[in-house]
Amino acid sequence: MQGLLFFRIFAPVNIKRNIIFSLELRKKNGVVISENVPIRMRVIYAGNRVDFSTGHRIDEKKWNAEKQQVKNGCTNKLKVSSAEINADLLYYSTVIQSVFKEFEVKNTIPTPAQLRSDFERKTKMLGKSNKKELSESFFISAFDEYVNKVGASNNWKAATFAKFKTTKKHLESFSSNTTFEKIDEKWFSAYVHYLQETAKLRNVTIEKQIKDFRGFLRWAAKKEYIGTSMLDWKPKLKTVQKKVIFLTQEELKKIQKYIIPAEKKYLERVRDVFLFQCFTGLRYSDVFNLKRSNIKKDHIEITTVKTADSLTIGLNKHSRKILNKYKKTPFENDKVLPVITNQKMNEYLQELARLAKINEMVSETTYRGNERIDTVTPKHKLIGTHCGRRTFISNALMLGVTPEIVMKWTGHSDYKAMKPYIDVADSAQKSAMGKFDNL
Repeated sequence: MQGLLFFRIFAPVNIKRNIIFSLELRKKNGVVISENVPIRMRVIYAGNRVDFSTGHRIDEKKWNAEKQQVKNGCTNKLKVSSAEINADLLYYSTVIQSVFKEFEVKNTIPTPAQLRSDFERKTKMLGKSNKKELSESFFISAFDEYVNKVGASNNWKAATFAKFKTTKKHLESFSSNTTFEKIDEKWFSAYVHYLQETAKLRNVTIEKQIKDFRGFLRWAAKKEYIGTSMLDWKPKLKTVQKKVIFLTQEELKKIQKYIIPAEKKYLERVRDVFLFQCFTGLRYSDVFNLKRSNIKKDHIEITTVKTADSLTIGLNKHSRKILNKYKKTPFENDKVLPVITNQKMNEYLQELARLAKINEMVSETTYRGNERIDTVTPKHKLIGTHCGRRTFISNALMLGVTPEIVMKWTGHSDYKAMKPYIDVADSAQKSAMGKFDNL
């Protein structure tokens, strides 16, 4: 939790600004000068416009206005290379961003004079010899800013903060000197190689890491910390559709009918909560928060925790029986069911499934790079609270309930998320048809 607290510290003020590098418009005898033109940095914020000299000049034909930098391979009249000029432009941009950050922390919008004064003070204090180090530290501080502000505005849960904390560790372990300027296709390819070979992540996890990182880059592009050329980059990785782990109707009956030993009565309430998921399709978070006010005569009305969907889910004899069992049992915060922590419930569910002999061997295939990894695991080791919702969806489809109705019950907004379940149902229905061969 200590690390998560660090992520929750965020600046109270966000100063919207626009930093533009362009050539100054100069004329001589009424004619616009196109050679050896000064490059300026213009900062626009809070109704102010402040221009700064970069100390560099370049011919107009050697300037890329779209990218706001000197074209690769060019030099100016003083034989200063494009690489050196562009590095200075990035440095000035980084300095001005750091000045704004200081004012944001102080909850103050600087006057143009204050901005210019602090910029000159900071560039003099840092010196150009430190521009590389400043760009590197700015990249990490920008990542922290993203997690802080976006996490706060989107009400991220602890698990999401922890996920981005892991991403930051990977970025720092991969390279201690990453800057926004370095992020190109070559950098991405090297980073993916690191995640595969050093971090030993499987391809499906790497895809998630890159997806989350691109979210950060899109935010950085809006802040004009980086261009837009790499925002949609995706690695070419071998992946297979993740297997849907659910209980068949026979396995579900095994769980229902299993006689729990007297010394393991703690499993009874866990089973009831799990079966309630299997017959309603509710996520663990929604069952945990389910209150008596959500229960109506023949249905449940809830607003989901994860997606804030308003759902109406009908009751059947199985879900109604579980509700009636605890109808007169008082729980904290007027909750309906005796739900324990997710971690402990998963542990107990695996024990229950093992005792009930849910022992089908499940084969799964994943990839790390081009290496194929095949695993075979007893199903009881794969059971968790997530399995309850998947059991409901899969069995509903196999019983002939249309995907449209199932989606209304579960809150799925498109067929993409439902497709793995539909594939499972189609496969089961085809194998069931073979039973007619025995007649």
